[in-house]
Amino acid sequence: MNGPLAHAALAAAGISAGFINTVAGGGSLLTLPVLMLLGLPPDVANGTNRLSIVTQSLTGAAVLERLGQLDRRGLVPVIVASALGSLGGALLATRVPNEILRIVLLVALVLMATLILIEPRAIGAPAGTGEPLWATRRAAGFVGLFAAGLYGGFIQAGVGFLILAVLGGILHYDVLGAAALKAICTLVYGLVAVAVFAAVDDVVWSIAAPLAVYTAIGSLLGIKLARRAPHLVLRIIAFVMVVATSVGALIRG
Repeated sequence: MNGPLAHAALAAAGISAGFINTVAGGGSLLTLPVLMLLGLPPDVANGTNRLSIVTQSLTGAAVLERLGQLDRRGLVPVIVASALGSLGGALLATRVPNEILRIVLLVALVLMATLILIEPRAIGAPAGTGEPLWATRRAAGFVGLFAAGLYGGFIQAGVGFLILAVLGGILHYDVLGAAALKAICTLVYGLVAVAVFAAVDDVVWSIAAPLAVYTAIGSLLGIKLARRAPHLVLRIIAFVMVVATSVGALIRG
């Protein structure tokens, strides 16, 4: 990666992606095109991007934990359900035609966009108003997180929106609590993905490292917005990113 313009493009995409992923999801729509514009083939761009998922997730989870927003009661069920689901989804994806994957992706994103419009809690309750319902909804929450993990292993794109829907809509976390546990989920996904892509030399570390720093900065900015912005603003951002992800899936198709 050479030249100030390349660095500027990487910084802008990384900070924006970290910001968006913390508030909603879909930030890779910004980073992947930039990585390919820098000359990386799609598979290497995909692998190189995964380190940034790890750093922004780790940063977000650490800061939100320090702010008292990470509900440790939810760590085990969230990690177990997501891991089991993602494993099943990955195995399923190896046996399903790409066209079916694309249809599932688009249907899931359209449903998510509709849910955000009609259900305010789809991304979590307003900050400071959530009351997690593990005592009465543990089974439903586990099944929902397993399903989100299944989808994540099956396709990956847009999985953050589904995780938020489960944490906010079913388990009644507020936006900060949901963001903290979502960061844990994406951290688990990211660590596994980085190991896999690194094993086959699909990570360009000289680009992955600065991008990882930029997305961590964006994550910090996203947390500041989530703490201060009106809940409606966060819903609008989430809705726009779901629509953008849908359009991106259509274009790639």
